[in-house]
Parts: sequence; C-alpha cells; structure tokens
Amino acid sequence: MENSIQKGLSRLQILIMAITAGVSVASLYYVQPTLDEVSKSLHKSENEVGLLPALAQAGYGLGLFSITPYGDKMNRKKLILLMLFVLVLALFGMALIHNLYGIYLMSLIIGAMGAAAQVVMPMAATLATENKGKIVGMVFTGLLSGILLARVVSGYSARLWGWQSIYMISAFVIMVMMVLVYFTLPNVGTQFSGTYGELLKSTIAQYKRFPKLRRLSIIGALVFGVFCSFWTTITFHLTGEPFFLKSDKIGLLGIVALGGALLAPVVGRMADKGSPARGILYSILVVVASVILMMVFPSNIWMIVFSVFIMDVGVQAMQITNIATIYTLDESANSRINTVYMTCYFIGGALGTVLGVNCWHYGGWNFVLIQFMVLLVAAVCIAVVNINPEKYKLR
Repeated sequence: MENSIQKGLSRLQILIMAITAGVSVASLYYVQPTLDEVSKSLHKSENEVGLLPALAQAGYGLGLFSITPYGDKMNRKKLILLMLFVLVLALFGMALIHNLYGIYLMSLIIGAMGAAAQVVMPMAATLATENKGKIVGMVFTGLLSGILLARVVSGYSARLWGWQSIYMISAFVIMVMMVLVYFTLPNVGTQFSGTYGELLKSTIAQYKRFPKLRRLSIIGALVFGVFCSFWTTITFHLTGEPFFLKSDKIGLLGIVALGGALLAPVVGRMADKGSPARGILYSILVVVASVILMMVFPSNIWMIVFSVFIMDVGVQAMQITNIATIYTLDESANSRINTVYMTCYFIGGALGTVLGVNCWHYGGWNFVLIQFMVLLVAAVCIAVVNINPEKYKLR
C-alpha cells in the first residue's frame, strides 16, 4: 500500500488497531465516575454499586487468561470481531437493563470482552516486521488514551443524558470499529494446533520457558504496583491538608497523565534503537526521580503535578519497552506470552493498591512514599541484572 510505513502494515491499519484497543478497554472504566448516579438511579447502596468496577476488572482478568491466548490458535482478526460483537451486546444490555444483578453480569462480560485490546496488541506486534517498538507504542497509546479519557467522557455523558447513555454511545462506536476491522485488517493465520487445554498449559509454560519474560514480568508488576498505589493514595493525600482539593480538581491529574501516554510512540522508537534493557532501567529511574521529588516537596502542588507527569512517562516508557521486548521472544506464541506478562502486570497493580492503602492507613503519605521506593529499588535491581544476565550466571 502506498501509505505503508513498513512492509505489510499501513498507517490506517495501525490507527484502527489503536482506536479498537482504546474503545475496547475504555468500556471497563465508564462506570467509575458515575457510581453515585448509578446508586441513585437503582436505589441501591454505595457498597452494592461499588462492586461494578471490581466485576469489570475481574472480567478483564478472566478474559485475559482464558480468551486472549486463543489468539495463537484462532485467526486473530476473527477473534477480535467475535469479542467486539459480544462486547456490543453487553454494552446494549448495560444501557437498557435496570436490574442490579443484570448489570453485575453485564459488567463482568464487558470486562472479559474488553480484553480484545490484548488480542490487538500481539496482532500489531506480529504484523510489525520492523519498527516493532514504534508500532506497539502507537497501539498502546490508543489503549492508554481510552483508559484515561473514559472517565472524562462518561462523566459528561452522565451529566447530559444519564449514566447509561455512554454505554449506548459506546456500542455504536464499537460497531463502526467492527466494520473497519473487517475491511482493513489482514487475516493472521493460526500458530497453535493443540487443544484448548493444551493451549492454557502452554500459556503457563511460557513463564518457565523464557527467563527474560520472568524478569520483565516481575519488573512490570513492581512498577505497575507503584503506579496503581499512587493513583489510589494520591486522592487521600490531596483531599487532606494542606490541599483540601475536591474530586473534580484531583481528576484533572488524569489530563496530566495523558501527556505521558502521548509520548508512548516516541518511547517505542527509542526501544527500536540501542539497548532495550538499558532503556527499561532508565525508565524505572525516571519513576524513582518522580518519587524523590514528592519526598522532597510533599506539600507543593505544582511539584506533585510535575511528578505525576514524569512518573507517567517513566511507567509508559517501561511498559512500551517491555512489550516490544517480549514480542521478540517467539512470534508464534505472542498471545500466550502477552497473557503471561499482562497477568503478572495486573496482579502487581492489584497488590500494589492493597499495599498502598494499608501503608496510608498505618503511616500516611510518608509510609506510602517509602513503599514506592521499596518496590522501585527491587525493580531497579532486576533491571540491572536484565542488562547482563550472564554476568549474574542467569540465562
């Protein structure tokens, strides 16, 4: 194609993959800023509707482990279309159902089918025969933008037309994306011929198979743990003295974080040059720098804003480089390798969040910052080993 930026892959195809990943994963986050409206609409308690985000995340984890590996056994384009079709049905259900238990079920299905984004990512990496980091970075930007913008879009939609309106809008948007995926993306042949049980067993085996995958999975889990812990505890910190900020002002930090996401393609190009292992170490050190700034200036709101920006740059830089690296291990097992990495990644995020909340409870912001440094020091140590594993008698 004339607009091809590399062999076999056009700019239009990359754009469609990026948007598809973004709108798929965004479906999980629409409910978060509207929980109060959901509670009032259904006449249910905050605790009851508070299960909705958790069910969406649980569904995502379920889809990530049980469905996305199928990308190595089934034509990825067909798998994406199938998951998007079910996602559309669940979104319509979310928009029309007024029974809490029905909405619980829809949230779980939306989460599972939102994992289509994790089928798109390996597909992009497989098609990217060169400039892999750049291509993956562009698709990952779409995914991150979907996560960061979902809350803003949902909030405005709820204010104008009610909390369920965003699900109807999203369903029609994804239907459009299905048409574009069908007509523009190529078919990717199957690479695994065993049974489904053998596929899941093979997925788990990838962790043992590649020492580099183990190292990068642990690094990803530690850094994402810091990231998730930060975004949970920063709300507590900023609502207290000396800031006393309201939730709408705190939410503006998401716009700052979006700046980091938009740098993902730049980071991806860097991952294609030089040493990816060194790039991972430098990215973690950027996150360390952001924490140090918050330690030195804990009461300076502008320094916290700047810290948010560079933390997001560092985290996304690490993630882009990690993903670009693991997709070079075995292209025939990209979906299974991606499943291993992303499962560890989200486990790290969940554990980091729990740890952060407990640190806040027992020692406030200072304990939280110490927690960040402990996790980051561990990540730095593994990243140093990852640069030259032979030196440490590791494969």
